[in-house]
Amino acid sequence: MAGIAGTPGTPRVLRAMNDRAALDLLLEHGPLSRTRIGKLTGLSKPTASQLLARLEASGLVLATGTTEGRPGPGAQLYEVNPAAAYAAGLDVTPERILAAVADVTGRTVGEHELPTPGRRSAKSVVQQVTAALDGAVKAAGLARDDLHRLVIGTPGAFDPGTGRLRYASHLPGWHSPTLLDELAAALPMPVEYENDVNLVAVAEQRLGAARGYGDFVLLWSEGGLGAALVLGGRLHRGWTGGAGEVGFLPVPGTPLVRQVAKANSGGYQELAGSQAIPRLARELGVQDIPSGPYPEVAAALVARAAAADDDLHQRLLQTYATNLATGLASLVSVLDPELVVLSGASLTSGGEPLRALVQAELEELAAPRPRLVVGDVHEHPVLRGALESALATTRDEVFDTSR
Repeated sequence: MAGIAGTPGTPRVLRAMNDRAALDLLLEHGPLSRTRIGKLTGLSKPTASQLLARLEASGLVLATGTTEGRPGPGAQLYEVNPAAAYAAGLDVTPERILAAVADVTGRTVGEHELPTPGRRSAKSVVQQVTAALDGAVKAAGLARDDLHRLVIGTPGAFDPGTGRLRYASHLPGWHSPTLLDELAAALPMPVEYENDVNLVAVAEQRLGAARGYGDFVLLWSEGGLGAALVLGGRLHRGWTGGAGEVGFLPVPGTPLVRQVAKANSGGYQELAGSQAIPRLARELGVQDIPSGPYPEVAAALVARAAAADDDLHQRLLQTYATNLATGLASLVSVLDPELVVLSGASLTSGGEPLRALVQAELEELAAPRPRLVVGDVHEHPVLRGALESALATTRDEVFDTSR
């Protein structure tokens, strides 16, 4: 009988489907009354009452306050219990690890930043990951065992066949063939690894400019130039996880780079990456180029050019837009996406002026004409995407009341 009870169409499965629908509505809308949940789900008042009583008894829902501003007694409101589950995310760069913990509603409850200068071994990577995670867990007032899942975002991608990190030679210590096993042994919760730009796409798809889009490309430019591809609503990672490594893409206007993995460079990166912008500014005769790390310098120069109205800065912005569109033309010609999201400081700092120029150039260079938008998720988008990814799986597990 147990097997029959779990088959599609049985009362148990239908109850679980209604439970999940109600939980998703509470996450989307915030506190709701029994009547409102009934209207949104199409359930009768008695069925909605039974559903809420069941979810409250299981610890997934809390009664919280009453409606106000209407005649008569207020209706009881319900919300998802934030403490029903917790998930964590890490954003790893050569310079630091950002860690955060979120409750099941998506609210960040603890954060920690761990600087990671200098060379690293696999052993030190494990120590740094656990230290960063523990810092965020402590800030949240929790323990490691309270976490249901962890998603770690890194440059490059872990090859599913070998378990080794590829396309990220600039991330020391992360290339050991035993690293994933060592991290699994050190951490008590399930751990997933994802490319950092893919996680930015997750953040934009769940919370930002790509909500409601099933086919889009996200172009990212900060320390490196990369892309994320979402096809049919799902991330396309490629056979080795290397889909979207467009910094290696050969493009007109730069010398052909051979053995790009060893050179850690390519035509598109050299043409339109962050390091190309200060060089381009100097070639055009721009004065007062700021000093500092090239991603910050690039973002400052692009922001200045977008705000200025003199011919020199307009030439800088136009040339940068043409360079960006040169590589994008290959992407959109092959993929024909509905949307292109420009993300990362070097792109978002140009705002609408840069977006409009890239849109116009792309329409000249490629037959498909996707809509271009500037990304909406600006604060730690890789970390936000890691949290959203971890929370999605966590909710699937915790909100499944059919088990």
